[in-house]
Amino acid sequence: MSLNLNDKFVKGCFDAKTAAEYAEKAKKALATTLAGTGEGSDFLGWVTLPEDYDKEEFARIKKAAAKIKSDSKYLVVIGIGGSYLGARSAIDFLPACKKGGVKVLFAGNNLSAEYINDIIEEIGDDDFSVNVISKSGTTTEPAVAFRIFKGLLEKKYGAKASERIYATTDKARGTLKELANKEGYESFVVPDNIGGRYSVLTAVGLLPIAVAGADIDAIMKGAATARKDYTSLPFEKNDCLRYAAYRNMLLGAGKQIEVLSSFEPSLCSFAEWFKQLYGESEGKDKKGIFPASVSFTTDLHSLGQYIQDGVRFLFETVIWVKNAASGLKVPFVEDNGDGLNFLAGKDVNEINEKAHLGTVLAHVDGGVPNIIITIDKRDEENYGRLVYFFELACAVSGYTLGVNPFNQPGVEDYKKNMFALMGKKGYEDRAAILTARLK
Repeated sequence: MSLNLNDKFVKGCFDAKTAAEYAEKAKKALATTLAGTGEGSDFLGWVTLPEDYDKEEFARIKKAAAKIKSDSKYLVVIGIGGSYLGARSAIDFLPACKKGGVKVLFAGNNLSAEYINDIIEEIGDDDFSVNVISKSGTTTEPAVAFRIFKGLLEKKYGAKASERIYATTDKARGTLKELANKEGYESFVVPDNIGGRYSVLTAVGLLPIAVAGADIDAIMKGAATARKDYTSLPFEKNDCLRYAAYRNMLLGAGKQIEVLSSFEPSLCSFAEWFKQLYGESEGKDKKGIFPASVSFTTDLHSLGQYIQDGVRFLFETVIWVKNAASGLKVPFVEDNGDGLNFLAGKDVNEINEKAHLGTVLAHVDGGVPNIIITIDKRDEENYGRLVYFFELACAVSGYTLGVNPFNQPGVEDYKKNMFALMGKKGYEDRAAILTARLK
C-alpha cells in the first residue's frame, strides 16, 4: 500500500517565497486541526477514528453484514449526502465488491419516482433488507424512501420485517432512533462528533461496504497508516500537507476550479464523494475552490476540449492507479483497417497509461497545472488511505482558507423553500412570498 504525490507539473507555478509561505500555513492548519482549536472543533472525531473506533460496534457491523448476506439478495441503503456517497465510492472502487453476493442499491438520495420504481422493479420477488441512515430521521429524501421500502418489507415479511431493517442514526435521540427502539431494529451510531461527509469510516459507510463483500478491517488499517504518516511526517515528505498547500496556492493564483480526474471508471463514485467533501467544507463565506470531476479517457472527447482550451481558471488533480488489473492485449488484425496494428500485443493498461501521461502533458502545455496522486492498486488498504488523505487535506485546506470546514449553513435554504411550497405548517408566510415570485 502506498500513495504518492507528484508535483512535477505544479511546483514550477510558484516562486520559493510563495511556496514557503503556504507550507507554513498548511503546517499551522494541521496543528489547529490536531489540537482542536479551530472553528468546528466539535466535529473532529474522524481524526483519530481509524484507531479509536468502537470495537464492539465494529464487531456488530460484521455480524449484521453476515446475516444480511445469508438472508438477502439485495440491501437497499437509504440516505443522502454523506449517508451514502462514502459507501458507494468504496463499493464501486473495490474489486472485492464485484464478486457476487449481496447487491447494494441506493435510495433516498433524490425525489425521483422513476428512480425508486426502478429499484423496486429490480428487487422484484427477491429477498432484501434495508439500511436506513439518518441522524434525525426527518430529512425529506431518505424519509420518503424509507416510508416506501418499510411498507414493502412489512407487506412481504409481516411481523418479521423489523428483522430486516438496520438503522444507522443518533445514539440517543431523534425520530429514527425512537422508531428503532419501538420496532426493535438493530441500530448503529452516527457519531455526534463526525459530520456526514467525514463518516465513511463509521457504521454509516462500513455496514454497506461489508455487506458488499469488502474487508473493512483492511480499510481501517489503511486509514490508520495514513493517519500515522500524515499527522507526523515533515512537510517536505507529507503528501497530504503538500496537496492542501498547493490547492490554496493555486486558488491564490486565480485557479478557482479543481477538476478531479481519473482513468478508471471505478473512481467515478469516489469523485462524487470528493465533491461533497470539498464543496460542503470550503464553499462558504463567498470563498472556496469549486470541486468538479471528469472520467478519462471518456471525457477527453467532451469536457477535455474545455480543459485544454477554455478559460484558464482551473487545475487538475489526477488519481492514477499504478497496478490496475488487466491481462487484456490488443489483437493483431490482418487488414489493419483501423490503423492500430502498432498497438497489437500491447496491454490495454499500458495504452491507458500513455493516454494518462499524454493528457497531463497536453493540459499542462495548455496552461492547466496538474497534481498527480498515484496509488498502488484498488484494494481496501489503499481505499482507507485515500479516504483519510482527502479528509485531512480538506480540513487543513479549509483552515488555511479561513473557513470552518465542518459546517454547511447554505444547505438549509432549499429545504425551507421546498417545505413552504409543499404547504408545511409554519411556512405560510414564506410560501406566499415564493408563490408570488414564481408567477
